[in-house]
Amino acid sequence: MKLGPKYKIARRVGAPIFEKTQTQKYSLRAERKAKTARFGKPKSEYGAQLNEKQKARFTYGLSEKQFSNYVKEALQKKSHSVTNTIFENLELRADNAVYRLGLAPTRAASRQMVSHGHITVNGKKITIPSQRLKMGDTLSIREGSLGKGLWSKADNSKTTPAWLSFDPQKKVAKVQGLPILVPMENMFDLSAVVEFYSR
Repeated sequence: MKLGPKYKIARRVGAPIFEKTQTQKYSLRAERKAKTARFGKPKSEYGAQLNEKQKARFTYGLSEKQFSNYVKEALQKKSHSVTNTIFENLELRADNAVYRLGLAPTRAASRQMVSHGHITVNGKKITIPSQRLKMGDTLSIREGSLGKGLWSKADNSKTTPAWLSFDPQKKVAKVQGLPILVPMENMFDLSAVVEFYSR
């Protein structure tokens, strides 16, 4: 999905939600712009909730329809924690797992890797980035893709989340738990997102 100019989107939502905006250069630029910007009207409650929804949606690179489907599914389940269900389902996407493992520099790149058939789940090639992983699933690079230059940009310094185990030599990962939402670790507020869709 084409998102548009990422610098403008990040400035509009007020958070460095894209990998290319998480740099010192961007931070300094944003700081300069903030100093020279005129103060506008404070956001309404609806505007603030919309902004949080946009932050979450753009973070995962999803269309409005895709993102709203995740929220609606969680609301229909009526689980004890709707926000954690949304987060869990977003994190368990195959393309997100590839990104979290550091096999791709961005979520857009990981989405492309999956859709081009370079990733396998339980030994079977997948081409659907939104495929949801389950506890016990193994995720790896397809054998025929190992020799390609795709992995030259792999980020070996990335910390593997607790719900994934990863063997960097074999490039094989396993889902050993479920993602748990820690609000302070994210740039968006899923509680506000739920309130936005519950209107």
